[in-house]
Amino acid sequence: MAEKSHSYHLVDPSPWPALGALSALIMAGGGIMLMHDITPWLFYAGVALLLFTVFRWWGDVIREAEYEGHHTPIVQLSMRYGMSLFIASEVMFFVAFFWAFFDASLYPGGIGSEEMIGREAYTGGVWPPIGIEVFEAFEIPFLNTLILLTSGTTVTWAHHEIRAGNYDQAKLALWVTLALGATFTSLQAFEYVQASFTMDGGIYGSTFYMATGFHGFHVIVGTLFLGVCQWRLYQGHFKPDHHFGFEAAAWYWHFVDVVWLFLFTSVYWWGGN
Repeated sequence: MAEKSHSYHLVDPSPWPALGALSALIMAGGGIMLMHDITPWLFYAGVALLLFTVFRWWGDVIREAEYEGHHTPIVQLSMRYGMSLFIASEVMFFVAFFWAFFDASLYPGGIGSEEMIGREAYTGGVWPPIGIEVFEAFEIPFLNTLILLTSGTTVTWAHHEIRAGNYDQAKLALWVTLALGATFTSLQAFEYVQASFTMDGGIYGSTFYMATGFHGFHVIVGTLFLGVCQWRLYQGHFKPDHHFGFEAAAWYWHFVDVVWLFLFTSVYWWGGN
């Protein structure tokens, strides 16, 4: 094999992108069937296949980075660009939900005559819609805000300890972050159980659950992301000058924090009054 004469990494052919796409397709189709009580096992088969794919794919990435030395500084730079663009796409993903929420809340009676007739049937011409008992912003939502802001501090603490080579302190900080993420998810699940409205209960329920529910999903993904980083810390994978896997997880977690601040301010506080 010829010696490599550049600093880039040309990945070997891999089955994981195709298998990941197939598992996502099975999950999507299975999810639709699950909601209609048709072959519910298909969704769970898709989940299992996706988890298997992720486990093997991430294992290959870790091997390339830690044991084969492919993640040179220029490769890490390209990964930073990639993660930045991914987070930018996530921002636009949430913009759609905020757009729907503000469109409905700022104009609950509609603008044109035809739209007015349609919207007033759902909102009564006011926001929050008639019959909707909203959450008190300064109860569980405010507590969850404090929890996420604190978790943003602890993940930054972990990052600083990794850069300083203090791995025991980094592990402690990351354990605290994981506990805070799990607490946030538990409180949001409790809040959903107590809700007096459902997703199919009109424009308020659909926009509320789509925005907060997808954010909650991102919190779960971020918690898993940081959990993998904790495992890698115990394996000794991260070095003070070589730990982009953790940095990517921290960027993602801070993004989740910022989105929640907008959700708390607009959906819970402003939109609930």
